[in-house]
Amino acid sequence: MYVCNCNGIREREVRAAIDAGARRPIDVFRAKGCQAQCAKCVCEMRQMIQERREALAYAAE
Repeated sequence: MYVCNCNGIREREVRAAIDAGARRPIDVFRAKGCQAQCAKCVCEMRQMIQERREALAYAAE
């Protein structure tokens, strides 16, 4: 599924960028060599980043 239609960034690519250290949507865009266009995807990326942080915090307990 596409997260960012403007840049053609798929969910698995966002997750890979997060796993590689992306902590903000801008980090995801940099990892893909692009930048936000309409920014509709930023909220979804933030949610994915937060979910990953929560999963890591839970795993560390």
